[in-house]
Amino acid sequence: MSKAPNETTHLLAENPADQDRYFSGDRASPAATLIDDPESSSSTTETATGPFEPTPAKSPSLLAETGATFLSSAPVILAYALQNSIQTASVLIVGRLGQDELSAAAFSMMLAMVTGWCVALGGTTALDTLGSASFTSPTTPRTAVSAHLQRCIVILHVLLIPVIFLWVFSAPVLRLLGQEEQLCVDVQRFLRVLIVGAPGYICFESLKKYLQCQGILQLSTIILVFTSPINIGLNYVLVHYTSLGFLGSPLAISITYWISFFALAFCAAFSPQHKANGTWGGLLPIGTLLAWRPCLEFVKLAIPGIIMVGTEWWAFEIVAIAAGRLGSLPLAAQSVIMTTDQVLNTIPFGIGVAASQRVGNAIGAEDAKSASRAGHAAALLSVILGAIIMTIMIATKDVFGYLFSDEVDVVRLVSVVMPLVASFQIADGLAGSCGGTLRGQGRQHLGAIFNIVAYYVIALPLGIFLAFKRSQGLYGLWVGQVVALYLVGASEYAVVWLWTNWEGEVDRGRMRAAIEDAVRKVPVGVSLGASA
Repeated sequence: MSKAPNETTHLLAENPADQDRYFSGDRASPAATLIDDPESSSSTTETATGPFEPTPAKSPSLLAETGATFLSSAPVILAYALQNSIQTASVLIVGRLGQDELSAAAFSMMLAMVTGWCVALGGTTALDTLGSASFTSPTTPRTAVSAHLQRCIVILHVLLIPVIFLWVFSAPVLRLLGQEEQLCVDVQRFLRVLIVGAPGYICFESLKKYLQCQGILQLSTIILVFTSPINIGLNYVLVHYTSLGFLGSPLAISITYWISFFALAFCAAFSPQHKANGTWGGLLPIGTLLAWRPCLEFVKLAIPGIIMVGTEWWAFEIVAIAAGRLGSLPLAAQSVIMTTDQVLNTIPFGIGVAASQRVGNAIGAEDAKSASRAGHAAALLSVILGAIIMTIMIATKDVFGYLFSDEVDVVRLVSVVMPLVASFQIADGLAGSCGGTLRGQGRQHLGAIFNIVAYYVIALPLGIFLAFKRSQGLYGLWVGQVVALYLVGASEYAVVWLWTNWEGEVDRGRMRAAIEDAVRKVPVGVSLGASA
């Protein structure tokens, strides 16, 4: 069966015969063409676009790999932008009820992002490592990818339990932090309703990552194109035309994520590309699902992934809280800058997802050279796009604030801080892309360490000192963030460029695959070409 064309069509086996060679460990299989192995077979392979007569094997250039990474990252960037719009649109609709409701909704979504959603987005980075490598491994059946998916869903729900307790009893915590009583009560009510949607968010994010690591990048984007408007409609009706009031918003968000998950699962089940990939092996027996060694291996990647994602988010929220202590004008300017940064951050994040997939696929296929090339290509792409964005932001800094506010003082303060935000676009790009490469390698712990040191040891103390002790206000806070992003970006790229033994990463990938094989006891030579 031929697959539908996609970004990785040339990387994968296209028919059962090819997959037989692939799963028996034959490096002349189409899986090996992922990395353009010089030892690749010269036999004709049927691709999604018809018979393909290979030319003598030649490694693609760095620019060619950069272009492929861009094509892979584009649908991912759009997907995360649409996903962010679900929260943003909900807050804006609630804001029409009044200032108190707006504050409660915005604060609630901020807490949801840095707690529950962080568990989902950070925890699923383990699939970047395990799923991507399993998909192209010459020694592991592709059904191992679905095994990793099922463990991901179970383990992330366990990790969600303390978050649920926090949401249920958030009011006492907020009181300890000195928040106003009404805000404490409203946020707790909002989050208790949002609990309904938290499992849906985890399931959707896990399934999305499961598809991404096997090169199916557009499907989740298509689903979000339809469910994002549904979220707007549900919010508007439940908030303004029912007795729920502002509590209609978390209910609408919850319904949206459950719809997104079930729609994505339905489309994946009938996707020709997913069927051709042969990654779904059915539900695992409980003993296999909960086997301690693969579960421990997943947790060892998921926890650092959560810390890696969370430490950056938490740092920016601390800056937002600190900006609120500077007064209403800096807070208004901070809102403009943070909203802009959240939108722009989807670009390096999307590149990072593409990088983790391509690096993980190459490591799974046991080609160190291609894994290295994929990591460097992602870094190059992020620098190019970061430079373009930086140029646009600097050129428009004096008028940019008018997109959000008519207040001249707000626009003027935004124009003062905007060059700082523009200056770290390249560093943010490197942090996002190289962070993706580290996730593809299974070294999330390094990203977590770099973030902790850069933000909490250096940047936040520096920014708060400049803002409050040196009277530099919002500008001083953002100086600290610029320093952090350059430290993280430079450190992660140094690891990718100078301190990565790519052959060693391939060996570590084999060891992780062996853990899954030992539990499943699946014969290596089994063909899964007709599965699913």
